Amino acid sequence: MRKIKASELIGPVKQALQEINFDTPAETMESLRRAWKTEVSEAGRGVLEDIVKNREIAAKKRLAMCQDTGMAVIFVELGQEVHIEGPIEEALNEAVRQAYEEGYLRKSVVADPLFDRKNTRDNTPAIVHFRLVPGEQLKLIVAAKGAGSENMSTVKMLTPAAGVAGLKRAVVEFVEQAGPNPCPPIVVGLGIGGDLELAALLAKRALMRKMGQRNPDPRYAKLEEELLEAINRTGVGPQGLGGINTAMDVRIEYFPTHIAELPLAINIDCHLHRHKEIVI
Repeated sequence: MRKIKASELIGPVKQALQEINFDTPAETMESLRRAWKTEVSEAGRGVLEDIVKNREIAAKKRLAMCQDTGMAVIFVELGQEVHIEGPIEEALNEAVRQAYEEGYLRKSVVADPLFDRKNTRDNTPAIVHFRLVPGEQLKLIVAAKGAGSENMSTVKMLTPAAGVAGLKRAVVEFVEQAGPNPCPPIVVGLGIGGDLELAALLAKRALMRKMGQRNPDPRYAKLEEELLEAINRTGVGPQGLGGINTAMDVRIEYFPTHIAELPLAINIDCHLHRHKEIVI
């Protein structure tokens, strides 16, 4: 049995949260630059140029890429041969607290969602998802999810009769209706199957993959590519100003479901697409 102190997670998670707000992974920068070069809309090209330059300035000056520095979402994959000594969620929240304070990142979390809506003043608590897996590793995927794109997300309980065509239509129509609100070019995460809450979790997990990383099932990989093409044909374009680069990627995660249902969750991510994997 491998033992890890919960306090050992604070440093790496804090660093990851600051890095994803300052730095852009190479594959994401490549997608943005490719979109900039290929965009046919003059206004769209101007937006993409500004986005790329903003990323470069943020990395150089260690400043947040966006005023919305996100709510922390952490996926924890805990190996069954690992014992965590101490309260893991307390450690993760301490990492968030330190990251946002020391990194001068905007604190955007309110304690009560409906009534007084008072700011917690440290961007905690994080949203933490746990999954037990075989082995002696502890893997964390740390994300900063902004509200502009999260607000443009949904769960649709389709019927099996909708089929592939109905599912594709639902996704494309929803993205088209979202328009400029999620700050395109976007990344679209889809959760298909399970039930209402699992579909939403699958969609969020799909966003944690790397740019261009296809589903291992060739049928779903093909569907990802078809949806990406269809979304980019809508003409929404960068920041909704028109063009052919509405989305940078589409990713699907799926799970078995009941014979009478076809759950579909659509979780949109803005062009910031902030997440990082840590293995301990």
